[in-house]
Amino acid sequence: MLFWIFAAAMTAAALLLILWPLFRAAPPVAARAQYDHEVYRDQLDEVERDRARGLINNAQAEAAKAEIARRMLADSDSAADAARPTAPRTARALALLLALLVPVGAVTVYALLGRPEAPAQPLASRDLEKERGGPPQSVLAAVESLKKQLADNPNDPQGWTILGQAYVKMNRPAEAVDALRRAAALSPDDVELLGLFGEVATDANDGAVPEEARAAFDRVLTKDPKDARARFFAALARYQAGDQRTALDRWRALMADSPANAPWVPVLRDQIREAAIALKLDPAAVTPEPLPPETPTAQADPAPNAAPAPNAPPQAGQPSADERDQMIRGMVANLASKLDADPSDIDGWLKLIRSYGVLGERAKALEAATKAKERAPNRPDVLVAYAGAILQGIPRSDTPAPMPGEVTAALRQALAVDATNRDALWLLGLDAMTTGRKAEVQEFWGRLIAQFKPGDPEHTLLKARLDALKAGG
Repeated sequence: MLFWIFAAAMTAAALLLILWPLFRAAPPVAARAQYDHEVYRDQLDEVERDRARGLINNAQAEAAKAEIARRMLADSDSAADAARPTAPRTARALALLLALLVPVGAVTVYALLGRPEAPAQPLASRDLEKERGGPPQSVLAAVESLKKQLADNPNDPQGWTILGQAYVKMNRPAEAVDALRRAAALSPDDVELLGLFGEVATDANDGAVPEEARAAFDRVLTKDPKDARARFFAALARYQAGDQRTALDRWRALMADSPANAPWVPVLRDQIREAAIALKLDPAAVTPEPLPPETPTAQADPAPNAAPAPNAPPQAGQPSADERDQMIRGMVANLASKLDADPSDIDGWLKLIRSYGVLGERAKALEAATKAKERAPNRPDVLVAYAGAILQGIPRSDTPAPMPGEVTAALRQALAVDATNRDALWLLGLDAMTTGRKAEVQEFWGRLIAQFKPGDPEHTLLKARLDALKAGG
């Protein structure tokens, strides 16, 4: 009952604030008329001063005074009408309508949506993190308890490992890296822990392998040269440092040692393709065939460190395939957000283009490439990335087809800026080969082969193709 009394009082107060101005009469506006009369009197004095100085004659002065007097009389009549207070009927009707609709509407809405029987929910008793989509209160309490234990016993590598894994699941990468770094320092010979630390540190760094992660992966490989995750990321570190040849060789070796149904094979194949294109090699020619698929029995007890790829199977203490995929997509989304805030980072745009390409999101890759080209229209690597993004979006066909005009235009523009750009020379040569323009093939690939030494794989591949072209192949 107390609730309804309080609600009625609040409704009455609100109605009073709304209705009171509607019942009040309009204020008089005589103040304006008084002001005008003062102006007219000043004008009459000004007329007398002008006549005294001889600026106007008597007839002109009397005519001006008569006009001023006429205006004064007209304003006096309008001021009398304006001074009468009025309260329009429409205002009173609106006030009565509001007086009925506001309380009736409020009661109706509450009757439909309100829950007067629901118990009170004090803020202190609500799980705000859960309401915001965060981890439940019980998980947060467990994490805080573990942190207190580690404060008392900071030399517990298992505790730091568990804390780091919890932070990974809570999407708090910086804290996860810090916890796993301390765990790895306490257990420098634990290859599983070192690999996990390196992978999480790479994820937290937007996919770029930091130096401490590279060192961790190299340490894993000194103890277990067959560790697939360490092999993958160690090669990625070399690729990002500009050593595409070493990265390609390592990825090819990993592919040759991997069963065909290993979950990281598709990602590994994409990395080999990217490295091959960067080195002006034919991806199909340099990609080795994996081992025969493992049987279900063999897969029932997988190696502990055999999953560097986003869709790798879940292992003890590691994120599941879905969680790993979400982590990678979150990393790419984070990079995209940073570029929205600072679109001048051209290298970031190139990284985003590659990331979308690996994820198979061709439309987003092309959108990112277009934005990069708008901001750096004369950078050869940007122009080549733009052309590549367009080509990736074209459905594959058994029948070779000429490249779109905007692709060849971008590649030719890249060559205009950098006449030795290998990507542009290779792709323009392929396009010329597709359309039978042999002279252009020899021109582009002739300029490209001159950049390699005899005996280099690239030189051997290009020479074989040019020889076949000369022989009429």
